[in-house]
Amino acid sequence: MTEKPCVTLPTSVQGQSAYQVGRQAAAEAGKILRQRFGRHNATRVKGKRDLVTEADLLSEKIVLEIITAAFPEHGIMSEEAGIRREGSEYTWIIDPLDGTNNYHYGIPLFCVNIALARRNEVLMGITFDPMRNEIFRAVKGRGAYLNNKRIRVADVANLEDAAVGVDLGYDAERSKDLLETAMQLWPKIHCMRLIGSSSLGMAYVAGGRLSLYFHRSLYPWDSASGLLLVREAGGEVTDYSERPATFHDREIIAANPRLGRVFRDWLGQK
Repeated sequence: MTEKPCVTLPTSVQGQSAYQVGRQAAAEAGKILRQRFGRHNATRVKGKRDLVTEADLLSEKIVLEIITAAFPEHGIMSEEAGIRREGSEYTWIIDPLDGTNNYHYGIPLFCVNIALARRNEVLMGITFDPMRNEIFRAVKGRGAYLNNKRIRVADVANLEDAAVGVDLGYDAERSKDLLETAMQLWPKIHCMRLIGSSSLGMAYVAGGRLSLYFHRSLYPWDSASGLLLVREAGGEVTDYSERPATFHDREIIAANPRLGRVFRDWLGQK
C-alpha cells in the first residue's frame, strides 16, 4: 500500500501551526456553546426551519477573532459571516454551531466545525463536540483521531448490518426525495439515525459509530472537515454519481469503500 504524503500546514504570525490555532478556536467556541446551552438564546430565522441563535454568532465571533489574528491573509468561508478575502491560497471553512435546531430545542447533539483548505483541497479538519469533549481531528496524510485515539471506519460490507445516518437539510424538494429514499432503505438495514448535525454524522462514520451517512443538501461548512475525517479514517466520500466529493457538493455518501459501492448500486436499482 502506498503511504499518503503528509502535508505541511502553514504557520501563524505567532509561530503556531494551523492545527494549534484551529484547535484553540474550536475549544473557545465550544466553551461558549456549552455555557449557553439550555439558556434562552435570542433567535432569528434565516428560512423555514433554518435558525440563527445568539450562541451561533458568539461562537463565530471568537473563532474569527482567533483565526484572523493568527492568519490575517487567509480567506474565510463561514456560515454566518459569509466569505472574506476570496481568492486567497488558504481558506478557513467554519461552522460555529452545526446542529442549531438541536441546540435551540435543548438536544445535546451539536458541534463546532473548522477546516482549512488550500484552494479546493482540505488539509485539516476539526469537529468538536463540546458536550462530550470529543475532538474528531485529521490532517491530510496523518490519519484521523478522536481525541488521542486513532479511528477507522466500520468494517461493514452489507446493508443488513449497517447503522445508517441521514439528515434532511433545508431544501424541501431534496428533503422529500431523501425521506422517500430512507423509507425504501429502512427494511434493508440494521438501523437508521437522524442526527441533526451533518458534521457529527460524518465524524461518526470516521469513528465507526455509523456505517454509512448520506445527505442531499449540504454546504461547504457542513462537509469540509468530515470529508477529510472519513478519508483519513480509511473511508470514502462520493457524490451520488460516484465521483469523489468536494466541499462544494450538495450531495454526499460517506462509508467504507465496499459499503459505499453496495449503497450506490442499491440507489441505482431502486
